[in-house]
Amino acid sequence: MINNEEQNYMSMLFGQSQILTVWQKAATVPGMNPAIMRQDACRAWIKFGDYGNRNSQYGWEIDHNFPVALGGSDAMSNLRPLHWQNNCRKADGNLACAITARV
Repeated sequence: MINNEEQNYMSMLFGQSQILTVWQKAATVPGMNPAIMRQDACRAWIKFGDYGNRNSQYGWEIDHNFPVALGGSDAMSNLRPLHWQNNCRKADGNLACAITARV
């Protein structure tokens, strides 16, 4: 589980404007309020207010499509929202969907 210190660190990596911009990249679902709930690239449910919360079943993080360790950047074009478990499962830049959902 993530502790408060780790959550504060994650929040400092990206500003509120960047978090909102990345959030808007997530898929919207008819009948769901897109300001609150969306789906990530694996179709896992994520909740805007649960950004950085690894204690939430809807927690999400900002993921780098192309990892920084391999030369990727923090450019908006390289960022996407991912359910925290999908982000943890991602290996060597390849997305492995641990959490998915059906609409």
